[in-house]
Parts: sequence; C-alpha cells; structure tokens
Amino acid sequence: MLVNCVVYQDGTKVADIAQGEIHDYLAKPGSFVWVALRDASDAEIEEMSRQFDLHELAVEDARHGHQRPKIEEYGDELFVVLHVLESAGEELHVGEVNIFTGPNFVLSIRNRTEQGFLGVRTRCEREPELLRHGSGYVLYALMDAVVDRYFPVVDAIESELEAIEERIFANTSPRANIESLYYVKQKVTTMKHATGPLLDAIGRLYGGRVPPVCAGLGEYFRDVYDHLVRLNQALDALRDTITTAIQVNLAMITIGESEVTKRLAAYAALVAVPTMVAGVYGMNFEQMPELKWAWGYPFALAIMVGVDALLFWRFRKAGWL
Repeated sequence: MLVNCVVYQDGTKVADIAQGEIHDYLAKPGSFVWVALRDASDAEIEEMSRQFDLHELAVEDARHGHQRPKIEEYGDELFVVLHVLESAGEELHVGEVNIFTGPNFVLSIRNRTEQGFLGVRTRCEREPELLRHGSGYVLYALMDAVVDRYFPVVDAIESELEAIEERIFANTSPRANIESLYYVKQKVTTMKHATGPLLDAIGRLYGGRVPPVCAGLGEYFRDVYDHLVRLNQALDALRDTITTAIQVNLAMITIGESEVTKRLAAYAALVAVPTMVAGVYGMNFEQMPELKWAWGYPFALAIMVGVDALLFWRFRKAGWL
C-alpha cells in the first residue's frame, strides 16, 4: 500500500505526486523523491523497481522479506534492512523495514509493523537546511528513528527482569521463575539479532570509503553508531544479569532442598531414640532386671521423652526445626 510519494527540491517539499510521475521528477536536477510503502505487494515492488531502476538482488530480498539487518551497496545505491521491534503486551513483535537509497530518491518499505514514519517525514520537513543534504539525510533520519525505538523496549525488558528478581526471593515457584527468565532471555536474543549486525554495517557509512549518498553526513551516522553501542552494552549487561539470576534461582532451589533434608533428618532422629529404647526393652530376655521393676515402664517413657526433648532443643537452636 502506498503511504506517501513526495518530491523535494532544495530541502523543501514541492508536491505529492503519483507513482507514474516518479521517473519524470528523478530527471530534474536538485530534486529527490521520497516514497513510503507499507506491506507492499509484489506488483507494487516491481513498479517501484521500474521507476527507480533498482538492483534485482535488492528487489528480490525486499520481495521475500525476513532478512537479517544489513547494509548493501549496489553502485551508487544503498539497500538497508532494519528490524522494527514493538512490545505487544508481554510479546515482542518483530517487523522489518527495507530502505532503498539513491542519489535522488529514497524508497522505504515496512512490513509486519504498525509503527510508521510519518513523524520522521514531519521532522525532516521542519529542517529544510538539513533536508538539503538529500536522500542521505533521509536515510539517517529513518535509521535514527528505528534505533531510538529500541530503547523503550530495552527499558521494558529491564523492568520485567527486576520483577522476576524480586519473585526469586519471595518463595514463589522456582519453575515459573526459570521459565520467565528464559522468556526474557529470548527477548534479549531477538534484540541482539536486530542491533548486533548493524554495528559493523553502519561503521562503513562514516569511516573509510563512505558511499557517495552518505558523503558529508559522517557525524550523523556516527551518532546512530553510538546509540547502537549503548544498546549492545545494555543488552550484554542484561544477558549477564539473566545468567546470574538463573544461577541464583538454582541456588535457592538447592538451599530449599537442604532445609528440607535437615528437617527430615531432625525428625528422623526424634523418632529413632524412642524406637531404640523400645527395641531394647522389647527383646524379652529372661535376665533383664527392669522387666519386673514396678517403675520400669515409666522410666523407659521418661528416657524417651527426655532425650527427645533434649534433641528437639538442640535442633531448634541450630535452626534445623
């Protein structure tokens, strides 16, 4: 579905145009065309390919979708794939944005995501002095918007992890805690897959041989790179925290089992003493003086109660009971 098709001249919006007029405006010096599509069909992608003369390999990737984040250079054009992450309740939804950038055009195709880039277009149009840089600045603005949307997702994951850490020490179900921690770890891994590959890719846009479309915009792409470094550091810290939380949860399980074992051992000792005394006097040997003693039965009971009372006091003092 076509969202916008606009032509700009010297950083200023000229007009909204029809798809069939794109090729005509591309031939005008000093102007560039910015087209935005959403969940584009094969026919729409093919039409854009004809209008912009896109490379067939990039078009094939955009048509199939589900690409890993990357930046590929085809002559004087760039093909960029970004993952868009959206928190939908407890789920983490992954969308995709494909961006074709040439000397005088930008084509963005977003798939499986509800978040659009109308705010990015508005921001660029409010800054004509920056929009004069052309399609390279639009590429930066789109990439910056996608990367900035990662930060709230990281904050949500951190809050979720903190809640799980509190439950670990609240005597809740250890199995539920482990499942929750692995679920959070999956989210962190998904985010790592979205941000990790972009680090090396964006580094090529401001250092060394910079693609022509990005010339003069090194400080802007370096800013996006810095944001990605912060994100990856935060994700690495989250991953370490999750690993530690899992180990603590397992340690809590071991401690709980040890407590149960100590209680069982204490109760077994309390039962063993009366059993031993009863076993001795239950042998019924003929030469046992206590058998005909009038106070033998009370004496045996007193021994059982006295020794058990002493053991109970020692176990309670040691924290076993």
